[in-house]
Amino acid sequence: MKATHHRHTMRLPAVLLLIAATVLILMPAGAAARNIKVGIIDCYSGPPAVYGNDALNGFKLALKDINKKGVLGSKIEFTTRDTKFKVDIALNMARELVMREEVDVLVGTINSGAAMAVSESIAKGQKVPFIAWISKSERITGEKGHRYVFSTGENTAMAGKAGGVALSQKPYKRYWVAGDDYEYGHAIANAAWRNLSAAKPSVVKIGESWWKPGEPDLIPYITSILAANPDAVIFCTGGRSMTNIMKAIKATGMAERLPIWIHTATDHAVLKPLGAEAPEGVMGTMDYHFYHPDISANRNFVNAFTKEYGNPPGFPAFHGYITAHFIADAFRKAGEIDKEKFIDALEGMKIDSPAGPIEMRACDHQVILPMYLGVTRYSPEHKVVISSEIVTLRGSEVMPSCSDIIESRGK
Repeated sequence: MKATHHRHTMRLPAVLLLIAATVLILMPAGAAARNIKVGIIDCYSGPPAVYGNDALNGFKLALKDINKKGVLGSKIEFTTRDTKFKVDIALNMARELVMREEVDVLVGTINSGAAMAVSESIAKGQKVPFIAWISKSERITGEKGHRYVFSTGENTAMAGKAGGVALSQKPYKRYWVAGDDYEYGHAIANAAWRNLSAAKPSVVKIGESWWKPGEPDLIPYITSILAANPDAVIFCTGGRSMTNIMKAIKATGMAERLPIWIHTATDHAVLKPLGAEAPEGVMGTMDYHFYHPDISANRNFVNAFTKEYGNPPGFPAFHGYITAHFIADAFRKAGEIDKEKFIDALEGMKIDSPAGPIEMRACDHQVILPMYLGVTRYSPEHKVVISSEIVTLRGSEVMPSCSDIIESRGK
């Protein structure tokens, strides 16, 4: 009996090894042993939350389809953290997601200052891929860019070129520049003025005004600008002040007296909540509208998003949507959950999007997107103010060259 029992126990490891080998043979090559973890840091409280929530909804909508098919035999899961629009909180949240949650990719945020801090301290420092999906400072993928940071949204270089070149074709000469006194405000101001003055050297900046982001009463600033009597105004406001500046423009009738350009002034996420307080006649630039371009890919996206959330998508939802697809396709191409291989796969990747085919440029990790220049007008069809007289600028027309990016990083 003892001898028989001994032979039986000796055979068990061999059986187990045979089972394990069979499982390995049957598993598809590159199959993930676990879910892919994405950590999202963004603002989910206060006025900027409208952008953070819209981006998150676009991301979640994409994951519904992505996870049905799976990625490397598994799924993509995500964890969110509220930055409360503060750089220090964003850093702490990103660090927690990397160290404690062990995420494979970081995503966020609306705050450009927070994005740059996370990019430098966490992404570069810990060698974790970070995708900025709303932050617009050109420095993120420009002079401060590196291997571990990407952007799936348009940046201030692209918006500034679109706005600056468009304004250069107008008869205006004397400008006033005003906006939020933080990273994004100054970045968009510098980009717009750089491109405007290069295209039309005769323009003159007669004054500037800067306020704390989220300043509730901007009418005194507008009163001072009107008193200076410029030919046109460039406002450089981000998520915390867009609602306030648009309300102030409407309340003072400023757009009826002066030409105004504001990047994102034509965004649906800005205009719809304003309702009757949304001003008409404001020039704006955007990289996405739910009603333009009128192509099947965009219509399908809009219909699915509206069915899921009750409202059409704004530009943050578009960014969240394409971010999810870039992540999924890059991991599929990488063949395994590996951060370095993911980065290699994402460089130069092309995907289909609601705006048509788009590419993640390899030289600077900046997505190449078209820009839409328009003017705010009330639409009887949509029963809200939307962008009208839209002019489409191709991504190649508004992107800085790779040589310019390389030069800026060497300075």
